[in-house]
Amino acid sequence: MIGRLQGIILEKQAPDLLIDVNGVGYEVQAPLSTFVSLGKPGDVAVIYTHLAIREDAHQLYGFSDKGQRTLFRTLIKVSGVGPKLALAILSGMDVNSFASCVHAEDVTALTKLPGVGKKTAERLIVEMRDRLKEWQAPAPLWAAVDEAEKASRDQVLAEAESALVALGYKPTDAAKMLNKVAADDLSAEELIRLALKSTLGR
Repeated sequence: MIGRLQGIILEKQAPDLLIDVNGVGYEVQAPLSTFVSLGKPGDVAVIYTHLAIREDAHQLYGFSDKGQRTLFRTLIKVSGVGPKLALAILSGMDVNSFASCVHAEDVTALTKLPGVGKKTAERLIVEMRDRLKEWQAPAPLWAAVDEAEKASRDQVLAEAESALVALGYKPTDAAKMLNKVAADDLSAEELIRLALKSTLGR
């Protein structure tokens, strides 16, 4: 079982990653939340993995932390939820938010996730409720996950702002440009492109 990879990012195009580990290229599929926390091609990445073995393929799935991987492994045990849908859920909602929706039986919020209809949302609530009891504590076990994701988003914004300043924009102007286009699932490169497009399009 492959549980963790540390290597150089060769290719990065959602949802696929290609990571070079000592000369061996591992193909990994990951949720968008993981993409945000990773660097660009050429950077070193550390991801926690889940290996799915089928008759026709062996597929690695990668996550930026153990909390995401645990939720992924729990989701694919739910009837009708495969790896593809589990990745979509993790791309559209963080770990704590998902647990809160399950405990609150918030069908409406869950149906906003890609690929999740009303019946699937109801099934998720029924089958995941008992499996997520640990999230009912006042201080969730995955609080550290949220902090890590926030730090990753802040890092992406900082990288984008530095690049805009290097292009000649004042720091205050660069910050304003990024605030207009900022989104959790965008890379620094995407933020820069959107910020420049927004400014040039005025």
